[in-house]
Amino acid sequence: MPDFAAERALGSPLGGPVAGVDEAGRGPLAGPVVAAAVCFPGLDLPPAVRSLIDDSKKLSAAGREAAYSAILEAGTVGMGEAGVAEIDRLNILQATLLAMQRAVAALAAPPAAVLVDGNRAPDLPCPAHPMVGGDGRSLSIAAASIVAKVTRDRIMTRLAAEYPGYGWERNAGYGVAAHRAALAALGPTPHHRRSFAPVRDMVDRNGSLE
Repeated sequence: MPDFAAERALGSPLGGPVAGVDEAGRGPLAGPVVAAAVCFPGLDLPPAVRSLIDDSKKLSAAGREAAYSAILEAGTVGMGEAGVAEIDRLNILQATLLAMQRAVAALAAPPAAVLVDGNRAPDLPCPAHPMVGGDGRSLSIAAASIVAKVTRDRIMTRLAAEYPGYGWERNAGYGVAAHRAALAALGPTPHHRRSFAPVRDMVDRNGSLE
């Protein structure tokens, strides 16, 4: 289970809050990439809240929703995203780093340091430390993974109402078989990432996005 060991190791010498940062939506064929930054003042959570937080991939949708509400009450949260146009212009890695920068900038107070899930960290005004598997090791990163995932899932559910047939309310834009079949039958939407191969190939065949 994640804990605050990494935050405490960084926070003690720096004397300030440490934020955990994670993203949701690097792999889908459609929709934005969303990042969250989460700080827990004092690194002290009630056991009932702490027990809700884990790597978002290990939680059910209901578990993520419960944790999301608890995190917003217990912590300070900043959100950032990069849209489809930015993903296509910059590439998904650079767009993800941009979303992370925006999430940290959206925090109410700048952190003394940041822990970032993965092996890359964005350029920030404070020290940023990548942590492979961080969403299973750091409570702040795990919380950020939950907030980013819930936020993005809600975005995709709203977009699904505008563009029915692709199943985004169920697949969040990932390239599952049903989504690919709908893409072939209905064509791409403005929210599909034309730089991703399945969408790009269709655009090349048809000449433009619908």
